[in-house]
Amino acid sequence: MRRLFPVTDQTSAAGDREDREWSLDELAEAYAYPGGEAVWLRANMVSSLDGAAQHDGRSQAISSDADMRIFGTLRGLADAVVVGAQTVRTEGYRPARAREAFAARRAAAGQGPAPAIAVVSAGLDLDFSLPLFTGPLVPTLVLTGAAAPPERVAAAQRAGAEVVVAGDGPGVDPRQAVRELAGRGLVRLLTEGGPRLLGQFAAAGVLDELCLTVSPAMTAGEAQRIAWGPALADPSRFVLASVLEDAGFLFTRYRRAPGPSA
Repeated sequence: MRRLFPVTDQTSAAGDREDREWSLDELAEAYAYPGGEAVWLRANMVSSLDGAAQHDGRSQAISSDADMRIFGTLRGLADAVVVGAQTVRTEGYRPARAREAFAARRAAAGQGPAPAIAVVSAGLDLDFSLPLFTGPLVPTLVLTGAAAPPERVAAAQRAGAEVVVAGDGPGVDPRQAVRELAGRGLVRLLTEGGPRLLGQFAAAGVLDELCLTVSPAMTAGEAQRIAWGPALADPSRFVLASVLEDAGFLFTRYRRAPGPSA
């Protein structure tokens, strides 16, 4: 990681640009969650120059080592990682692991050794024999609606997952999902998508921060954007908080602009 431009600090932005790799501890400071006990939901996504969130159905092709370094840092700071069922299936999700680099920081913040993975799924069409459900360091949560198939709920529970009802119908209500997680003490939230889930969070107005990697690549094709779903009546406004650069990749961080809907 070569440069940090903290746009809220004009002195640093203009005169403190260092051409070196940032340590994990420095990245953790740069991406620290706001203080206090209020819930904070941030998203971490990657996009090509022409707006694709994936190539051949996966994000790895437009990512980089530095991108994965930030990916690991954001996980190391979170209480829970919220992810859609399709992304779990496509990306081959595994349980989050404890990392020594973040152990002292997590202990000081009263966090467990690793973030919980919270999978959002209406139909619970998931393989509950996978390690994500049978062998996590922290029990995996499955967020679903009250009308979820009872036999799939039972299968999730038999595998060791905690089923959390966060919606009155078959699907999950984003606002209720955030409340349910916060009620379990999980207030530092990170979502890694996919695009449909991010679109739902954005439409519900619960997204506080977007960490977007802009990859110096073009893919063309018909890949999804980072957020997908019905258009918002009015665009949500965000304010640039910082930018990191490495090998042409831009690692941007935007926070929701204050306003009547914030």
